[in-house]
Amino acid sequence: MTTIPAEIPPATSPGRDTYRHGDLRRALIEAGVELAREGGPAAVGVREATRRVGVTPNAAYRHFVDRLALLDAVCSACQSRVAIAMETEQEAALAVLGGPAAGSPAAPALTDAETRALRARLRFRAVGTGYLRFALAEPGLFGAAFSPSSDLESATSAARAGTTGRTPFELLTAALDDLVAVGVLPSERRPGAEFLAWSAVHGLAALLIDGPLRALDPDQVQSLVGRVVTMVEQGL
Repeated sequence: MTTIPAEIPPATSPGRDTYRHGDLRRALIEAGVELAREGGPAAVGVREATRRVGVTPNAAYRHFVDRLALLDAVCSACQSRVAIAMETEQEAALAVLGGPAAGSPAAPALTDAETRALRARLRFRAVGTGYLRFALAEPGLFGAAFSPSSDLESATSAARAGTTGRTPFELLTAALDDLVAVGVLPSERRPGAEFLAWSAVHGLAALLIDGPLRALDPDQVQSLVGRVVTMVEQGL
């Protein structure tokens, strides 16, 4: 004879259909960013993101129609982080101009034109250096930042901007325009220069992260970063 329990426990659910802590879309993007940090763009998925947030996959589809839509939002969040890293590098580079060495007797005085040119060069170099530093520090986020984009249409999206309101691509183009404005880069060589510069630093990043250069020691990596940025600056 089968014994019927006096109380049947309620069925457990893997997640809720509603989110009780505010902005579900933002929470899912943040979960996706963490997944990208751990495993790159391939690790970003709706099911795992919703599991981490604590809702059912159906709840996510109110905000993202599929995995690619979530990945695109994660891409934007990661590019914003790249932009912030580049801006931080620019701030640090320009801060050197106001440091103690700049006013020391051994430092030759610069004319206004020379100062503007130096600032433009430092801003440009910092774009490449900041890009590469971020790639090496956050390879998963770096991979996700550029994986789903099929063209340049989204390169100026506000969702991909840093604190100055510029995306990584806009920071690069602005730095190049500054070089032209101060006479460092001839205007006839400006068209397409962003693609040459981007290709060089992105290629180095790929070789250092997943390619045959990943076994280099930190000193060699640091030297390569500086030399590639110098090569780009001098070769444009």
